[in-house]
Amino acid sequence: MDSALMSLLGAFLLSLIGLFAFIWSMRRGLLVENPRAASVIFAPGEIGRADDPALAGDAQQPLRQAAAEAGEAGHPPDPDELEHRVAADRSSAFPVFMFIAFACMWLLLGSVAGLTSSLKLHMPDLLVNEAWMTFGRMRTIHLTAVLYGWISNAALGTIIWLLPRLLRTPLMGGVWVLLGGALINTGIASAIGAIGSGWTDGMEYLEIPWQIGLFIVAGFICIIGPVLYTLVNRKVESLYVTVWYHVAALLWISLLFIVAKLPGVHTGVQQATTNWWYGHNVLGLWFTPVSVGAIYYFLPKIIGRPVRSYNLSILGFWTLAFFYGQVGGHHLIGGPVPGWLTTLSIVQSMMMIIPVLAFTINMAGTMWGRMHLARYSPTLRFMMFGGFMYMLSSLQGSFEALRSINQVTHFTHFTVAHAHLGAYAFVTMVLFGAIYFMMPRVLNWEWPYPRLITLQFWLAAVGISIYFVGLSIGGWLQGMDMLDASKPFMDSVAVTIPYLQWRSVGGSLMVASHVIFVGHFLAMALRFGPQRAGAALFWPGKAQEVLYGE
Repeated sequence: MDSALMSLLGAFLLSLIGLFAFIWSMRRGLLVENPRAASVIFAPGEIGRADDPALAGDAQQPLRQAAAEAGEAGHPPDPDELEHRVAADRSSAFPVFMFIAFACMWLLLGSVAGLTSSLKLHMPDLLVNEAWMTFGRMRTIHLTAVLYGWISNAALGTIIWLLPRLLRTPLMGGVWVLLGGALINTGIASAIGAIGSGWTDGMEYLEIPWQIGLFIVAGFICIIGPVLYTLVNRKVESLYVTVWYHVAALLWISLLFIVAKLPGVHTGVQQATTNWWYGHNVLGLWFTPVSVGAIYYFLPKIIGRPVRSYNLSILGFWTLAFFYGQVGGHHLIGGPVPGWLTTLSIVQSMMMIIPVLAFTINMAGTMWGRMHLARYSPTLRFMMFGGFMYMLSSLQGSFEALRSINQVTHFTHFTVAHAHLGAYAFVTMVLFGAIYFMMPRVLNWEWPYPRLITLQFWLAAVGISIYFVGLSIGGWLQGMDMLDASKPFMDSVAVTIPYLQWRSVGGSLMVASHVIFVGHFLAMALRFGPQRAGAALFWPGKAQEVLYGE
């Protein structure tokens, strides 16, 4: 049977299944709003009281006063439920600290490699004495360090901290999680060494040699087992939407990596198709669900209000799962691949507007009348910025898939700008906010220099703004020059130089923010500043001693 006919038939059958699933859910009442599920992240008495652990002591008061509504009385939290939360936090504290520490290390290494790569684009004679310093290897080291080292470690730390909390169950098999983290980071370190020496598998985002990839696969398997076992032994009735996103993300990335790294299977055109199937899905089915799930927890938790519509959050999850799988094919428009494949990818790219709008409407409804709280809460600032950039990067990606736009932006710096809008302005900023919220409760210590949090935010936000705007303009001009047959190719290179210089300026601000972030993390780990009264790593106190909000 013709492959195009098979794909159309498959899409028709999927639509029928979706129709019957919708009818079934209507009959079962599953689309009726579920305020109980939306409130599961709060212990009794916590709704209506804002909380941001990145704010120390008396600094919480302005946030709580600004969040309080007329006629509202504060109530103490339920000590029994807080005991479960304390036990969950303790069980995950050491694995979380390990993941975040590794993430900080790789963030610094990846940032330096990225800035060096950026400088080489307009200073080509910089650092050319050694093979590992060349642009091709340095850029790949940067990608591996930030995508697998920084983002994946920070994502795993966030997942391992949140799931026991949301399930109100101590983490089962914490030793296996530690072993998994050690295997993953052994693989990342080995991969960076291999790439520096010139040994790669030659596919973008999949440069890690498959022999080294075995360590990463084994690490994820070690982590998935305890996560699923903890899920099975949960003490809550309703699964909060963050659990859906995070458990699915762990399963998706493991499947994606295993299939993409199968040795000797993907060759020729199929290799390119698999490359972009994986390359886009690692963003959409790993980084995105982790970050969106984190926003769905931290943003309502900080402002003390349940998410506006729990059903919209579930709709966003399932439409992301259904529509994202084939989005990566739009990177192959004009290549030697079947036309139906790129058309299917374009259609699914446009369908991604649905989960993005579901998320945006939900967050806007949740924050309606409370946007001003970002003035007081540093974590909320990161979460709101990341959430807005999720909407912007996803909508831009959907329209960028259209052939009329793709023919200009493809093979240009515009695509690089778009990738950083998603991976940095959205994902990384959300992870920064999550770490600022988590670490006081993991390490039993306040952030010693609160003003550094604000400084780091503005350096990162201004840096990525300069980076994105500059590369977007330069990339568009580059694409227009490449399409103009009357102009020599070197014109398309020369036109980008000023914008590449602005890229380095933005990148320098981002690196400065990372140095501040990692330095602040080290100061906290080394016990500068005040001690925190709450459940945390190395804390010998009892659950009953926990103060409000822990």
